[in-house]
Amino acid sequence: MGTFNFFDGLPDKASAKLAYENLDFIHAYETFLSLMPAASIEMLRQGHTKMGVDDYNEVMLMSPLESNPIFLTGNTDTVYGSVFFDLSKTGPLVINIPAGLGPGTINDAFFRFVADTGAPGPDRGKGGKYLILGPSDQEPSDSKDYFVFRSPTYSNWLIMRAFLDKNGSPDKAVQSYKSDLHIYPYRLKDSQPKMKFIEAGDLVFNTVHANNFQFFVELNEVIQREPINFLDPEIRGLASSIGMEKGVPFNPPPALRSTMEEAVQVGVAYARSEMTRPRDRSAYLYDGKQWTTPFVGGSHEWLRDGGKGGRNLDARAMYFWLATVNTPAMVLEMPGVGSQYGLIATDSQKKFLNGGKNYRLNLPANIPAKDFWSFVVYDPQTRSELQTTQALPSKNSKRDKDILINDDGSVDLYFGPKAPNGKASNWIQTIPEKGWFALLRLYGPLESWFDESWQPNDIQRLD
Repeated sequence: MGTFNFFDGLPDKASAKLAYENLDFIHAYETFLSLMPAASIEMLRQGHTKMGVDDYNEVMLMSPLESNPIFLTGNTDTVYGSVFFDLSKTGPLVINIPAGLGPGTINDAFFRFVADTGAPGPDRGKGGKYLILGPSDQEPSDSKDYFVFRSPTYSNWLIMRAFLDKNGSPDKAVQSYKSDLHIYPYRLKDSQPKMKFIEAGDLVFNTVHANNFQFFVELNEVIQREPINFLDPEIRGLASSIGMEKGVPFNPPPALRSTMEEAVQVGVAYARSEMTRPRDRSAYLYDGKQWTTPFVGGSHEWLRDGGKGGRNLDARAMYFWLATVNTPAMVLEMPGVGSQYGLIATDSQKKFLNGGKNYRLNLPANIPAKDFWSFVVYDPQTRSELQTTQALPSKNSKRDKDILINDDGSVDLYFGPKAPNGKASNWIQTIPEKGWFALLRLYGPLESWFDESWQPNDIQRLD
């Protein structure tokens, strides 16, 4: 920081100026990391709006999600149905979930968990009517036939997943959405508006927040729209210290704006480090291996030691830099239900994965997934699917029927610019001069995942 000059504890003008500039930097840096979830889900919403999906009865279908959209660690392996709704406009909202859907989740405008639907939700995969109340909505007197949840914010995201059929086709899932998904204000239950479905899995659009001063502009939109108490006073104070306060124009002076820009860049440096080289040893899934968990601490609220250690702010920032969707189903041990994840960004020699090199990953026999497993490769810049000549930079045990299985039941996956001879069906393309990382997903994870009797091997470099 330099030298502070004092006379008997009294700072000279230069020292006071430096101290204030540093405080502005700290406030901006902490705002970036602490309020990243709000900016992230806001840009998801804006990305949907730009694609014409901007009302409760308009659903974006991604069947599958290809690599054209910029979408934080989206997967190629489930059929997404994605909806944003604003409870300040609709009042209490009914969501009629079809039977047979996989995990679904509703998150609020700060990416907090509101409810699960489908298999991990109260309908247990049988389908049912959910009634979502806004911050101050009165619960209707005749709500006994609904699963009732209240959101602390107006804007909310419903993300649903349906599975491919036994032949790896999304057609049945798409038809289920179109014929059986109904969303409407409770007040219009007797005259439900028609649903609209927009296929967008192969289109070009962006849902990822900015990594410069524009981040604060995006965040300010959330602060202005949502009820004032959707953030606690301490977090509100952090944002207002750099000019973001509900009902107040956001227009920081040039010097503060420059400081805020720099703070974002330092925040990005931290987030990129935490995502790929975690300092917290509890992020590692296994001793002596490179696999990590995106959900450090095993709490969807990021509570440390059950709350005794407060909130693990570093773990929360890392997760929302990397991913979307916040649900207990991703962290609770529920064998056969929900999903589990392993992240890998370095090879067995602890070196970052290089798109110009060739690698092999061995997945031992009896991969613990009741429904299916998948392996998706991502771009470390965008944290979205790696864009190559393969529209789907992934392998999926349900979709990819030609995956070669070894005599011992294990599966070898290969990565590099060109497919190895005779192994094209097990190969995912990478790009020279680009890094990559990947996520292993298990849908319907089995007990051997949780007790660690089954473990993926590290990625081995071949050249």
